[in-house]
Amino acid sequence: KGFNFFKVLTQQGHYFNPVFVDNRNDSSTHEGYVTDIITKFSLDWLDNRDTSKPFCLVVGEKATHRQWMPAVEDLGAYDNIDFPVPSSFKDDFKGRKAAHDQEMEIGKEMRLMEDLKVHLDLKGPAYKRLTPSQKKAYVDYYENRISKEFDQKKLTGEALVLWKYQRYMKDYLSVGNSLDRNIGHLLDYLDKKGLSKNTVVIYVSDQGFYLGEHGWFDKRFMYEESLRTPFVMRYPGVIKPGTSINQFAVNIDWAPTILSIAGVTPPADMQGVSLLPLFQNNAKKAAWKNQVYYHYYEYPQPHHVLPHFGIRTETHKLICFYGDKVSWELFDIANDPHELNNLYGQAGKNQVTVELKSKLGKLVEQYHDEEARRIIQKDNTGLTIKQSTLINL
Repeated sequence: KGFNFFKVLTQQGHYFNPVFVDNRNDSSTHEGYVTDIITKFSLDWLDNRDTSKPFCLVVGEKATHRQWMPAVEDLGAYDNIDFPVPSSFKDDFKGRKAAHDQEMEIGKEMRLMEDLKVHLDLKGPAYKRLTPSQKKAYVDYYENRISKEFDQKKLTGEALVLWKYQRYMKDYLSVGNSLDRNIGHLLDYLDKKGLSKNTVVIYVSDQGFYLGEHGWFDKRFMYEESLRTPFVMRYPGVIKPGTSINQFAVNIDWAPTILSIAGVTPPADMQGVSLLPLFQNNAKKAAWKNQVYYHYYEYPQPHHVLPHFGIRTETHKLICFYGDKVSWELFDIANDPHELNNLYGQAGKNQVTVELKSKLGKLVEQYHDEEARRIIQKDNTGLTIKQSTLINL
């Protein structure tokens, strides 16, 4: 809604020769690599827009979604690099049942054929789409090189897990190369057309992603690696290049921010707040939000991550997991940045727990989170709701 033109992938789309549908409901297949095609559509639209009016262009990428199929020119881009293994890679999940019960471990759930392309399923839907030259490049790289190497090594146990991690990193970052290259094309266009000085450019992701931390891939959990989300902005005349702003922001703040930049007052029913005062240095740190709220619902699939909600402050994080029963996790992020030690219920942590539960309850109420309210009403560990108001017991 609200766009006078769109051309988007159907569902998750395909990396090669994908199908797009437009606002007239016309669908068509376009030969090439998905990131390159999206950039071509974007540049074509910019060339043919009404130049008498301001414009808003949203470029939504497929990369770097699973199964991480690099462009032909990026195959093997990182094969000469041995990536460092994260310090939490061998996490034993002690004291964190939800983290233990997930299904997103590189060692257990990352699939050799589908994800890491060992012995390609050339009859599968992703590979049946390839042109002869694309298929040849994939067979030469993955069959004749990577699969042969894998067969020769005859890996088991920890050695196999580490091999899978390295292959995951090489494919994931090779796919990322297409984003670097194509974002560069878009920025070059703005320079060439004289638009750089009066165009706001925002680069964001929908979440962070695990690259081996805790032994995982994917996202979902409220832990730092996936909670922290890329947000980079170029705002000529307002944001000084190289500026880093460390205050909290959440994704529901994006829409009010863009509206404010455009001179439009955000609707009262938007729960986010404009970040514009931060960019203009008009927001005092003491008056800005010092906590953020998170809620994940999707269970049991994919990846069997228990639904949970919680609060992140500057120093701590409190998470309520629920499903068959409620469980809590408390982390001192300042002293335990990898969130390996669940402090909930430990001696000396009662005061900070009570304080965080009180703040969490107020956020649940502020955002009208009915499911979180229901969980809190059932739970007997410090919070309840009375007449739609959360009370700290």
